Formats: sequence, C-alpha cells, structure tokens
Amino acid sequence: MSTDVQSRLRGRIDSYFGISRLGSTYKREIMAGTVTFLAMSYVLAVNPAVLGDHGQLGARGIPTQAVFTATAVAAVVGTLVMGVWARYPVALAPGMGLNAFFAYSVVLGMGIPWQEALSGTLLSGVIFFLLAVTKVREKIIDAIPLQMKLAVGAGIGMFVAFLGLKNAGVVVSNPATFVHLGDFTKGTTLLALFGLLVTVIFLVFGWHGAVLYGILATTVVGIVSGLVQLPRHVVAMPHGLEHTFGQAIVNLPHAFTGQMAIVVLTMLFVDFFDASGTLIGIANQAGLLGSDGKLPRAAQALAADSIGTTAGAIIGTSTTTAYVESTAGVSAGGRTGMTAVSTAGWFLIAMFFFPLFSVVADAPSVTAPALIVVGVLMARSLGDIEWQKLEYAVPAFITVVMMPLTYSIANGIAMGLLFYPVVMVARRRAREVHPIMWALMAVFLAYFFFLAE
Repeated sequence: MSTDVQSRLRGRIDSYFGISRLGSTYKREIMAGTVTFLAMSYVLAVNPAVLGDHGQLGARGIPTQAVFTATAVAAVVGTLVMGVWARYPVALAPGMGLNAFFAYSVVLGMGIPWQEALSGTLLSGVIFFLLAVTKVREKIIDAIPLQMKLAVGAGIGMFVAFLGLKNAGVVVSNPATFVHLGDFTKGTTLLALFGLLVTVIFLVFGWHGAVLYGILATTVVGIVSGLVQLPRHVVAMPHGLEHTFGQAIVNLPHAFTGQMAIVVLTMLFVDFFDASGTLIGIANQAGLLGSDGKLPRAAQALAADSIGTTAGAIIGTSTTTAYVESTAGVSAGGRTGMTAVSTAGWFLIAMFFFPLFSVVADAPSVTAPALIVVGVLMARSLGDIEWQKLEYAVPAFITVVMMPLTYSIANGIAMGLLFYPVVMVARRRAREVHPIMWALMAVFLAYFFFLAE
C-alpha cells in the first residue's frame, strides 16, 4: 500500500472516529484499548467457571470450552459494534451478575435447561433492541425510580460476592444455622483468601488490571502449592461452538411461558438499566456528554449493547453488556470508538489461549476472589440510596437482602418492586408511582403466587 493511500485511509478513519477532533491520537486509542482489555479480561476465566459444566452447574452447565469461545466471540462482536457504529470507547462482554442469574437462578433454581435459558437471553436482547431504537426507552428509564435502580445493582453485587465466598469455602452450609464459617485450614480456602488479599491490594494501588493480576498471582501460588494444575498446552485453536451455536434460536418456542417471562423480564431490566448507567458514566468521564447532559447517539449505543446480547445468546453465552471497566481505558486517554476496536482485537487474540484460561476456570478458589471483588465494586451504589427516607429504604433493603438470601436475583427484584408502590401509597405519594410500576407489581404478584417455587 502506497504512502499516499495509507495517508488517505488514516485521514478517513480519523475523520470517522473523530480522533483528532477529540484531542486523541492513534497510539493513545490503541493503548487505551489495551488497558481496557487488561481490566476486563478476567471474564474469560470467570464466565466459563460460572456457566461451564466443570463448575457448580456440573452436567447441567454449558460445555466449558464452548463458554470460553462464546465469551470471546461475543466480546469481539459486541465491542466492534459499539466502537464502529456507536463510536464510543466502551467494551462489551458477558456481564457479571447476569451470568450468575443465568446459572444459579435460572438453570439451578428454576430447573430450566441452558439451551432454553439462552433463548430467554436472545429474546431479552431483541426486546432491548426495539426499546433502544424507539422513544419507549426514555419512558421506561423515567418509570423506574433511581433508588430501585441503585438497589438492584447493589443487590446483584451482594449476590455475586456471596457466590464468591461460597466458592472460596469461606461460607459453607450448616443444617442448624443455614450458613457457617468455613475451614480456614483447608488449602483451597487459604488460596482463595490469599487471592482476595492481593486483589484488594492491587485495587487500592489503583492498578487498572487489578482483578486480572489477582487471578494471575493466585494461579501461580496455586500451581506452586500443587492446588492448581499446570496447563498441558498454551495455545489451541478455538472450538466448541458446535455445541451452543444456534441453540437459542432452536429453543425459542420454549421462551414463551410464564416462568420464562420472569426470566426475560429480569434479564431485560438489569441489562437495560445497567447499560444505560454504564454508558452515561463512561461518557461523562470521557467528556462526551452533550451540553444538555444527555448521551449523544444514545440509540446507537444502547442498540449496540442489545446487539451484543442477541449475538452472544446465538453464539452461546449469557447477557453481553457494556463493562464499567471501560473507564480504565478512558483514564488512559481513550475517547473514541477506536479504543473499543483495539479492545476487540485483544479479545480476538485471547480466543486462542483457552488452555491457559481453562486452568483458572477449573479452579473455584482462583476465580472466587474475582467474584467477591466484583461484588464489592457493584455494592458501592448502596451509598447513593437515600436511606433516611423509608419509602426508598424499605424496598431498597428488601431488594438487596433477598437476592443472596433466596439465592435469586429475580426474587430480589420482584420483592423490591412489590413493596415500592405499597410504601409510596402509604407515604401519600401514590401520584409519583408510574403506571409501569403498577404493571410490574401485578406481574411479580402473579410470579410469586403461580410461578415461583
């Protein structure tokens, strides 16, 4: 390619993404994408551990190799759509919390096969897309009170942290008290506690890849101590999708049941508001919000998120969504979709390193610290809830506490949304309750009386 052609191509790319206009450079965008990948690449180890058949799901889980490949492919597709179409420095991957809902609430709790659960994920992505490209999205965002959105995020964090503590052996079952403190002399529990300690230290140091570095340090110590097996290979051709690709479409008729309606509604609710909050937060940090405080190209950004979910479900993984770890790339100077393109490139390369990531996925004590830390980060929204107002505090508290105690994200959301309208009426603020909230209350009442087990 001649120098003139290269120059014109670079100019067109620069103009399309607005690299120079936003005060960035190619080098800075690529470096920012690399930082984002390092900050969120732990999902390649944790997601197979949560959804795979080598973890707690056992034979009811998705083949682990397929989950890894699907996770990487979904991240590549979703991140490229976000970067090239919406032109935001935001990366996508299967979301933490929603993968736990998929595995523990839907597959284990409700007894729904993973193939049908993928169909529910697909349906939620399609509905999300329709909401994103219409003005309905604004009505729904306005309908759900901020306090409940904050509570849902914090509740999922508590649930994910509980899973991490359970996988670490820090919390164990007890017939008398339901839960009990685990055995701290057990090697795997000690390894998990070491991993939690070093990960927290890395976070306090402000390292963007703290969770990944924590996993690596724990893996090394685990290998040295004989608690983690060495990989037989380092590089391997990606495969496994023959087990999962298209299962969401084949099993789509099973998604139209009362039980699956709750599953789809929960996935949609969490993904929609999580994506909206993440995108606005990252855009604000990058200085990309409009003068009116609104998100430019909001329809494209949310639609890109929904496309990631839809594509991920067809490929074979749980809800794919915008990652808050993208703030790491923004902190490194990322301002345009070129950052996301760079991140997608790294996920594409990582696809060939399943043997390395599988060692981590097969060791719960190694991934447990990551779950606990992610839970801590998600629970930070507790501080933004107006606890002094009982009309907010009661439904928020019920939402947060019911998720880990009933081992179900759906139950927590349902209980909170049942209490919110009632408490608001008692507070003589019934006019502030949006009609959509009353509709959700009716849906969740039906869920508890006829569908919940």
